[in-house]
Amino acid sequence: MTVADLQKTTFLKTVDNPNGWTIEDLLTVLQNDMIIRCQKIVGDTRPEARAVFNNNLDILAHLTHCIEKARDSTQILNRAFGPHKEGEPRIGVA
Repeated sequence: MTVADLQKTTFLKTVDNPNGWTIEDLLTVLQNDMIIRCQKIVGDTRPEARAVFNNNLDILAHLTHCIEKARDSTQILNRAFGPHKEGEPRIGVA
């Protein structure tokens, strides 16, 4: 793996990856998957299942916070620089 490889994103939208996800969209899909998983174990009253369920609730709370932060960053960029233009970053370098 080269330094150039480390500077490319796998999932996130960038100039090099225009079909990638926004952070908030990626985290929302993950959050939705976790909710589906929680629904499958909500009726399991064994201590281990409850512990996993409670951990998942904590993770969901953190994901919610992260989604809000990502949306806030998008709003900051939109207000300061307008909508994203294909092929050029609004901040940083390509």
